[in-house]
Order: sequence, then structure tokens, then C-alpha cells
Amino acid sequence: MSAIPDAPLALIGYSSQAARAFREVGLVALTVPHDDLTAVLEACRTLRFAGALVHPTLEIAAAEVLDPDPDARRAGRVDAVAFTGGAASGGVHATYTLADALMDAVEESGYAARGASALFLGGAADLARALPLVRLGFEHVGIATDHLPDAERFARELPASVRAFALGRRDPALISLAERADLIVLASGSLPAGLLQPYHTLADLTGQGTTGTSGAARLDLAALPALRLARQLLHATGQRYRPEALAGLVGALV
Repeated sequence: MSAIPDAPLALIGYSSQAARAFREVGLVALTVPHDDLTAVLEACRTLRFAGALVHPTLEIAAAEVLDPDPDARRAGRVDAVAFTGGAASGGVHATYTLADALMDAVEESGYAARGASALFLGGAADLARALPLVRLGFEHVGIATDHLPDAERFARELPASVRAFALGRRDPALISLAERADLIVLASGSLPAGLLQPYHTLADLTGQGTTGTSGAARLDLAALPALRLARQLLHATGQRYRPEALAGLVGALV
């Protein structure tokens, strides 16, 4: 999927400062209105924009007015859009890049996921975005959500090759389940006291978690924002960018 040469990139919900930061690295980017997403997206397609990046505050709204791909549909969010073929073809492709960027970040960290066990903790919406990490080859997966029916639903959706365990986040059995895990994935909320052990590795997606005095290792996800932006730009423009070259842009988009 290749963008039209020099076709602009739409920034939906982002500031004019963000657009300037893109232009400083050679990408033509324009901020566009977002009060009527359907009309804005149609205008971008008609005007032959290459694609669009969607601000986190508008990801859910964008998913509601587009036909998202499976990853975006599962998460209920869209963060990147590609317009293909111009106004005549009507091609609009919407995706959510966090799942693939997370897998990139874990692989880049050197963590050996294949054959390991993982425990995912968080609210339903946040776990929907984190669970694609299972594709890295985990064999045993625990899912702990605020409400047991959500955990059970996620467990049913995992591949048949994965042995899944579902429970409520306040279930007393959570500590016992964690003892059998290698990787603890915190998608939202906080970690129960005493859950982390020295043999655990923590993947903290909240930015607020801490290993404290547990002795547990911490998965380095510092590259995640740049990896995600590279994925967004690949989808929206058809062009590949080195994540390490996007550090300045990541800061401008925050």
C-alpha cells in the first residue's frame, strides 16, 4: 500500500505544534477539525490525503464511524487510517497499532516469551489492547479482570493452543495463579501487595507500576512509543521509518 508522493498526512485531534514537528522531519502533516469525524474523514479521502493519525482521546469515536480491521475492532479503537485510491475507489483502512507495537517492544527487549507463562491484569478495555501479546508464544495465560465474566470471555477468545485461566481481580486465588507465571502484564490499575516475586518479570503498561522491593525484573518498554508511531506511519503513509529516528516526534505528540 503506497501513498501518493507528497500526499499530506492528516492529524486528527493533534495540535499545530505536532504538525510543525512532522514537517521538520520532512513529512507534510496538517491538523484537521475533529468535531464531525465522518465529514472530516470523507474530506481527507476526497482531498487525497495519504492517511491520518488519530489522537488517543478520539480513538473510540473514530472506531465508531469507520470499519476497523480485526485488531482495531477487538480493542474498540482506531489510531491510524489509510486512504487508498483517492475519492473514486472509496478505500479507507482503519487499524489500531498498539498490539503490534507491544509485540515489537517485547521482542526488542530480548524477553523469551515462547513457552513461558503470563498473567494479565487490568480492566476489560485495557486488557483487550494487551492480550494480543499472547501471539508471542505463551503457553499458559492467566487473565484477571475487575469482573469475572470479562476474564472468561477473553479466555474463550484465546487460541486453542493456549491454556487459559480466568478469575476476578479480587479473587484470593490470584496470588497462587501469579506464582505459576513468568511474566506479569499490568494493563491498568495497581498490583496487589505481595503478588510480585523475585522470579517474575513485570511488563507495566500503565507507567505507574513498580517492582518495589520484590526483586522482580522490569521489562524495558521505553521504545514502545516510537515503535508504535513507526507502525502508525507505515499504515497511514505506506512508508517505513526507523523508530529511533522518531524520538523527537513522539515528544511532540504527547
